[in-house]
Amino acid sequence: MKVQVLGTGCKKCKQLFANAEQAVRETGVDVQVEKVEDISSILKFGVMVTPALAIDGKVKSSGRVLSPDEIKKLLPA
Repeated sequence: MKVQVLGTGCKKCKQLFANAEQAVRETGVDVQVEKVEDISSILKFGVMVTPALAIDGKVKSSGRVLSPDEIKKLLPA
């Protein structure tokens, strides 16, 4: 499983990445968290507003910073 934070490196994008890492740490799930900062790669996801969060290539959230608890609900148990 892979969690991807889509964004160009703005403050909100960095916060979403930190929240995603925290959520993964707290759940103990073996998940890779990565940043996607390349505009063309972000557009391939169909995302027009960042930050966005994708899990296994599917966008789960766009345009807002999810809390660690919100991200945990999207991860497998």
